[in-house]
Amino acid sequence: MSIKDFSPLEDKLNLHFKNKDLLLQAFCHRSFLNENPDFNLKHNERLEFLGDAVLELIVTEYLFEKYPEKSEGELTSWRSALVNTKILSETASELGLNDYLLLSKGEAKETGKARQYILANTFESLIGAAYLDLKYDKCSDFIKKHLITKLPEIIEKGLFKDAKSSFQEESQERTGITPTYKVVKEWGPDHSKSFVIGVFLNDQMIAKGKGSSKHEAEVEAAKNALKVKGW
Repeated sequence: MSIKDFSPLEDKLNLHFKNKDLLLQAFCHRSFLNENPDFNLKHNERLEFLGDAVLELIVTEYLFEKYPEKSEGELTSWRSALVNTKILSETASELGLNDYLLLSKGEAKETGKARQYILANTFESLIGAAYLDLKYDKCSDFIKKHLITKLPEIIEKGLFKDAKSSFQEESQERTGITPTYKVVKEWGPDHSKSFVIGVFLNDQMIAKGKGSSKHEAEVEAAKNALKVKGW
C-alpha cells in the first residue's frame, strides 16, 4: 500500500498541516479501510461532520456581514447554493482533490454521482481537518478564496432558486405554512445510502422524493410537491 505525497497539494492549497495524519485522514474513505484494515487512521466521516458545520458558519458569517440589507430567506438560499454537493464537488475537482482520495479498488472505479458525493464529502473533511490543525481564520481565508468567489455567478444566474426554496416561498405566501421534511424510508450501507423523504405542510404529506442523499431526496420531494399543488 503506497500513499501519495500530499506536500504538492498542501503547497497548491496553501494549507500546510502540522499534523499530517489529520490531512491524510481527511482523504480516507470508509471503503479504503475495508481493504486496508491495518491502516493506522480512521475514515473521514467525523471530520466531514465537523467540516460541514465550520463551512456553514464561515459562509453564514460572510453573507451576514456582506449583505446587511438581505433577508434571512435570501441569505439561506444563497448559502444552500454555495454548500450543495454539486458546487463542493466541482470545487474539490478544480483543486485536484480527486488525485489524493484513498478509496477501495471498487470505489475508485465509480464515477458520476457516487464520485461527486465522495468529493464533496472530502472537501468538508478537509475543512474539518484544517479547522483542527490550522484554526478558524485559515479555514475562512481558504473558503473565501476557493468557494465564496463562486457566489456572484450563483446570484447572477439565479442558481440559488432550487425546488426547495421555490416550494417554501410558495407555501408561505399561499398558506402561511413552512414545509417540513421527514425521512420516510432509508436503506443501504453507510457509504451508499438511499432515502425517501416526504415533504409536509403541517401533518399532511404533499409528496415524496427519492435520492442518494437526504438533500437530493428533499429537492426531489419539493419538485414533486410543486407539481402536485400546481404552483
